[in-house]
Amino acid sequence: MSSDNAPPTTDFGFRAVPVAEKKPLVRAVFESVAPKYDLMNDLMSLGIHRAWKRVFLTTLAPRRNRRLLDLAGGTGDISFGWLGAGGGPVLLSDINPAMLEIGRDRAIGRGFARDLAFLVADAERLPLPDSCVDVVSIAFGLRNCTDKAAVLAEARRVLRPGGRFCCLEFSRLRLDALRPLYDAWSFRVLPRLGRMVAGDAESYRYLAESIRTFPDQETLAGMLRAAGFARVQARDLSGGIAAIHSGWRL
Repeated sequence: MSSDNAPPTTDFGFRAVPVAEKKPLVRAVFESVAPKYDLMNDLMSLGIHRAWKRVFLTTLAPRRNRRLLDLAGGTGDISFGWLGAGGGPVLLSDINPAMLEIGRDRAIGRGFARDLAFLVADAERLPLPDSCVDVVSIAFGLRNCTDKAAVLAEARRVLRPGGRFCCLEFSRLRLDALRPLYDAWSFRVLPRLGRMVAGDAESYRYLAESIRTFPDQETLAGMLRAAGFARVQARDLSGGIAAIHSGWRL
């Protein structure tokens, strides 16, 4: 087959894979890491992700009269934080049933099940009506999506006018002096810890690589504007290791 007829490719970490293969590959990664997901986030961020999520929840501004769609919500940290801060009903969505099962168990244990609904869905094609939620969040999930522009378009579609989209994601480190240490942690230490703690080095290697292939702060802000969001903002966390992007549907 000539290169002209080759199937389109996308990134899976540092590998180029056919577009149709990425979702099954990502699903396999998260089925593998689901039992250790919270520990994974601690390892990847040295525990700082907990502080980042507190800042993110402040950005979401929970209110009782607002409904949240938590995309790629996984084991429920953002949903639980929203409800704990007095936010309204939550729809916790993830493409991976294994992640949602853990989220459901945690919700029951924390007494949040009453105001929380679960949805197994692809963020690129949400089975939801237009203008049905007030806030859409996605935390550490956008970089694992194949068609990020489609996710942003869907987020805007389901938001009511005046609603806000907020994304927390690993981003581009701004401090050049720290880059060698950051790279050593990501590509040498983290896979070894993944092998020791979860018996899975390759999944952790992919997760580290996926951070490097994710759009930087300015590029992602441009993607939000291209999707139709207004008043787009980007806020660096920990020198740009992570960032919060937000935009409004006006």
